[in-house]
Amino acid sequence: MGQGVNRHSKALSNVFLFQGAYFLITGIWPLLNMESFMVATGPKQDTWLVEMVGLLAASIGLTFLVTSLRRQRLPVLLGYAAASSFLIMDILYVARGDISRIYLLDAALQAIFLTAMTIFIVKRPKQNR
Repeated sequence: MGQGVNRHSKALSNVFLFQGAYFLITGIWPLLNMESFMVATGPKQDTWLVEMVGLLAASIGLTFLVTSLRRQRLPVLLGYAAASSFLIMDILYVARGDISRIYLLDAALQAIFLTAMTIFIVKRPKQNR
């Protein structure tokens, strides 16, 4: 997998490593200690749903980590879709007053991920696209 579209830059790979670690850590946090998660993010009614979203985030994070570390084709579509989903939901539900403003920090990190991913995809040499 070392040729053409399967190759990716070290910089783009590092973006996926960072986002993968972030998704994995934040995803398993409510599973490991729901009480501390709620202290940081506010009270939750449906903890099972928080745990499910956490498991999905951790699954995405593992995918990002493994593909990056193995130098496999990066799941760019999943990267854009996941980061955009978290970004939109964070902003929407903070604006409605449904979730704590701490989620704007997550929105900012998702925006950074989207921006970095876009920059490194656009800057890739033509033979790597």
